[in-house]
Amino acid sequence: MKYDTISSTFNHRITRFIRSESFSAIWLLAPSWAGFSLFYLIPFGQSVLNSFRDRMGGGFTLSNYEDLLLSSSFQKAASNTFWFTAISVPILVAVSFLLALLLNQRVFIRNWLRTSYVLPLVVPVASIVLVWQVLFDWNGALNLVLQYFDLDRQDWMKSEWAGFVIVLVYIWKNIGYNVILFLAGLQNIPKQYYEIANLEGAGPARKLFGITLTYLTPTTFLVVLMSVLNSFKVFRETYLVAGAYPHDRIYMMQHYMNNMFLSLDIQKVSSAAVLMALCIMVLVFVLFRMERIFRSYME
Repeated sequence: MKYDTISSTFNHRITRFIRSESFSAIWLLAPSWAGFSLFYLIPFGQSVLNSFRDRMGGGFTLSNYEDLLLSSSFQKAASNTFWFTAISVPILVAVSFLLALLLNQRVFIRNWLRTSYVLPLVVPVASIVLVWQVLFDWNGALNLVLQYFDLDRQDWMKSEWAGFVIVLVYIWKNIGYNVILFLAGLQNIPKQYYEIANLEGAGPARKLFGITLTYLTPTTFLVVLMSVLNSFKVFRETYLVAGAYPHDRIYMMQHYMNNMFLSLDIQKVSSAAVLMALCIMVLVFVLFRMERIFRSYME
């Protein structure tokens, strides 16, 4: 009798769990979680193990990380990636915000601008890179313009200007998505706040910092986070424009890992991937921490 009561209670709880929203959510997320585990989580775990594995197939060691940190190629790639993110992300966020403010107003070029910033999201990168090559090639359109004004031509992709070109490509590719996020945040701000500010005689600067930026805080942190993550994906554009061994100024972490993979140096590839993942996790943690602190301060 006691066994039947326990079995009935257990079956009743199982039935309630199956009918609950939690079970439905788990059932719907199971295919995505399986794919994420198979193609991302398990390979990354294998990379972590390989990063601590000896080259000769022996035990675990830290020599892979020591060799990686002492490598001049890795130091150059890490430095270029850091400076690229530090320079391009603030510029992208600022330009996206200003463009969103412009598109949120009634201007005569608003429809044209809306079309232009959406184009990079739908056009394949490989085809557009050909346009950038035509623009910045030695015999490209930009050098023809310089020659027309009796200025010296520049070898854009084989000089210090290469970093400037990649920043432009990165901004052009990612600005549309950020503008959409900022526009959504701007349109969610109640107009009554601006009307009250106008009645109180608040100027444009006070409304910008006191209302717009304050209520755009969650959106801004999301835009910054997405921009930082996308800055680590610039390898595709750089590789298509400049090849596997570009100018030293645009030799990124992805170039280093790609070249180590082609040379079958799995330990270095794994160590670089683990360090890059740790850096991204630290950046994400810092951004979320800053958002919480700012929200608690505003409350």
